[in-house]
Amino acid sequence: MGITKKININELIQNHPEVAEILTGYGLHCVGCHFSAFDTLEDASVIHGIDEEEIDMMVRDVNKILENEQRKNT
Repeated sequence: MGITKKININELIQNHPEVAEILTGYGLHCVGCHFSAFDTLEDASVIHGIDEEEIDMMVRDVNKILENEQRKNT
């Protein structure tokens, strides 16, 4: 199972720092913010005005990056 929009941002960044660039590219600049310890990817996206379609695209992009990283490591 891949990453979902319900994941905590801080957890995501700690476990997969390579996705920070994807998140900031979508306008989610809170990757280092103290609120990232409390917000899910979806919560923060809504706060920053990112619509549901863009959230879904961002999650797909994050999962693509992680899949590519996993392939490289196997």
